[in-house]
Amino acid sequence: FSTVDIRAVLAELRQSLLGMRVNNVYDVDNKTYLIRLQKPECKATLLLESGIRIHLTEFEWPKNMMPSSFAMKCRKHLRTRRLVSVRQLGVDRIVDLQFGSEQAAYHLILELYDRGNVVLTDHEYLILNILRFRTDGADDVRFAVRERYPVESAKAAVPLPTLDRLTEIISNAPKGEQLKRVLNPLLPYGATLIEHCLIEAGFSGAVKIDQHLENKENLEKVLSALEKAEEYMALTDNFSGKGYVIQKREKKPSLEPDKPAEDIYTYEEFHPFLFSQHSKCPYLEFDSFNKATDEFYSKLEGQKIDLKALQQEKQALKKLENVRRDHEHRLEALQQAQEADKLKGELIEMNLEVVDRAIQVVRSALANQIDWSEIGAIVKEAQAQGDPVATAIKELKLQTNHITMLLRNPYVLSEEEEEEDDADVEKEETEEPKGKKKKNKIKQLKKPQKNKPLLIDVDLNLSAYANAKKYYDHKRHAAKKTQKTVEAAEKAFKSAEKKTKQTLREVQTVTTIQKARKVYWQVQLLCPSPMFEKFLWFISSENYLVIAGRDQQQNELIVKRYLKPGE
Repeated sequence: FSTVDIRAVLAELRQSLLGMRVNNVYDVDNKTYLIRLQKPECKATLLLESGIRIHLTEFEWPKNMMPSSFAMKCRKHLRTRRLVSVRQLGVDRIVDLQFGSEQAAYHLILELYDRGNVVLTDHEYLILNILRFRTDGADDVRFAVRERYPVESAKAAVPLPTLDRLTEIISNAPKGEQLKRVLNPLLPYGATLIEHCLIEAGFSGAVKIDQHLENKENLEKVLSALEKAEEYMALTDNFSGKGYVIQKREKKPSLEPDKPAEDIYTYEEFHPFLFSQHSKCPYLEFDSFNKATDEFYSKLEGQKIDLKALQQEKQALKKLENVRRDHEHRLEALQQAQEADKLKGELIEMNLEVVDRAIQVVRSALANQIDWSEIGAIVKEAQAQGDPVATAIKELKLQTNHITMLLRNPYVLSEEEEEEDDADVEKEETEEPKGKKKKNKIKQLKKPQKNKPLLIDVDLNLSAYANAKKYYDHKRHAAKKTQKTVEAAEKAFKSAEKKTKQTLREVQTVTTIQKARKVYWQVQLLCPSPMFEKFLWFISSENYLVIAGRDQQQNELIVKRYLKPGE
């Protein structure tokens, strides 16, 4: 709750609750309390949660079977008393509810900041009971029973900063910091309202402190934005507008390829005004801010369950996608291995003479027991002299009886040769008009793939043909392996898909059961007793809770308690 939210909700509470008497006080948990109020023509339930919220509620919240000591103390002092005043202390997020008048008055003070607190005091603000004992070291104030609650220490409203003061604030702020974050601690409006007013003044909502912002024109625009925020604060004094719940759209993934992803809307924020930064977001509109707040918090638990289920579904589908991607990568790697082996075999066949000559030269050197380092030196010397066989040899792997050769397709022109031939063609076109035949011939040579030299390991124990055959054998082996991998991948993917579908079904079932527990067990809307789990039970496909007795006695109990005459 921001200051604007508190002012708006308190204005609505004053319009609807003043003059009503307290019927009873219940505790939902150790921080949340329900105050039932009534007058002859109507009833209402006020919900207070320490440090979080205050609003009217129309939902049936679960109540503790045994009320806490704080709830009992509130019942003792507040029951049958009339709600006389609902106010905010200064501009702090503190709400003061006064029950009764003059010396018979009692105050219930709700703190909506930090860890929060709920304090019950008498007419002089002497603490009778307190939810959380604490000591404020800064103000040297002790919050405990029989101590006085410091009402006067609440933060008072401050006037709008002048242009000089605003200039000082912005000039002293660190560069690159967002303007709304700089102004938020100094002003009571809240970051959301400040952002809205900055957008209305022509700035970006996330505008940052820089030299451009410090000129007089922009400072005047910032000041006008703050004046606009002050107008919104004035509107909340007697607020009677609508409430808005801002939603966030989530995509629920679908396992079926033909079925589109389902949209899930979750609640993000609630506000008494539809601010500019939320105008393009999906939102729900309510007749009052109290209803919007009540709707937001009442659906929060159910949406947490939905989001948890959505996350589990995404993880399951992500695992399935990883399996699919892994199989695709394996198949792609095998295909590339086949193509590489085929290309190596073809290049060896295209360069048979060079490969055979290289094998013979190295074999001869080894047969003559020449030192390996000397063989390397001989190869380098031959390369320097431009020997084509030596130039093709790039590495000697004599430890494994292999050499690495750089082979290329001799039937495809290199890029340099193509450029030279293109230049020759252009010359021939200018000099001889009969050069069309040569041009066509060159075009035919350019059709095959350009030469891409490839490093190939050649076994010295085999001939050039045998080396080519070895690579073709590797290619055939890879093809068989690819076929087996495809078959295994189909089985593995079907198994993973089946497991994913089972996981999604389990997630949906668990989610449905959790929601059913929320509805039937905690909130107790349909089942007056939270003990339905002692029966045999399940959730039907139509989302009904079905119960059956474990024995004859339970069957009799179900018939007497839940079945109507004639059923």
